[in-house]
Amino acid sequence: MKGTVFITGASSGFGRACARRYGREGWQLILAARRKESLEELQAEIGEESVLILPLDVRDRAAVIAAVASLPQPFKKVEILVASAGLAQGLEPAQRADLDDWETMVDTNIKGLMYTVHALLPGMVSRNRGHIITMGSTAGNWPYPGGNCYGGTKAFVKKFAENLRADLLGTRVRVTNIEPGMAETEFSLVRFKGDPERSARVYEGTQPLTAPDIADIVWWTTSLPGHVNVNSMEVMSIDQAWGPYAIHREAKGD
Repeated sequence: MKGTVFITGASSGFGRACARRYGREGWQLILAARRKESLEELQAEIGEESVLILPLDVRDRAAVIAAVASLPQPFKKVEILVASAGLAQGLEPAQRADLDDWETMVDTNIKGLMYTVHALLPGMVSRNRGHIITMGSTAGNWPYPGGNCYGGTKAFVKKFAENLRADLLGTRVRVTNIEPGMAETEFSLVRFKGDPERSARVYEGTQPLTAPDIADIVWWTTSLPGHVNVNSMEVMSIDQAWGPYAIHREAKGD
């Protein structure tokens, strides 16, 4: 085994693709997510001896702390954290947004990331070796209508990763924020509360990024020589770019 990778949000999307990528490369895996059945399927696919599954909700601070503290000895020395757990909920303008959706995004995208990093980082520092991958978004860099709280949480992820690098200067622990644009995973299905037609329209007529695309990028950043730190990487499909300035013009009266 090359080492141990801890992946949150491993039951689907980027996390699941990263698990498969690192599994192919011979890494030992700790796979954390809420959906136990999906984790068990992935474990059987990759190989039970090299995969530890953790049915875990990263929003539960005590559960995250306990899970990391109780890792069995062969899995204790985590070298890479892929903090992939995250979601968007709703696309309403802020004045009509559901406050419960906002809280779910904050609890998952911000607090869940904080709890996981805080639990694993001391071990990396004490061993003077490690790599933290945070999963940001182009939404953390560029606003769009309806992105309100989701974009805010991903802006937090970006600044959190940058400040981790500042704190870790002088250690051999690396930090990289991956910032995907439009990618066809379960993301839109979750955002639109399981509405497949609305989700499909997001990608209609485009060739979006895929989860394996992002997994390849994540793996590449962690496979570079130890003195090389990719601070952040923004990546979009060729069918996506930055929009023009938005200007609202009132129709002139007679």
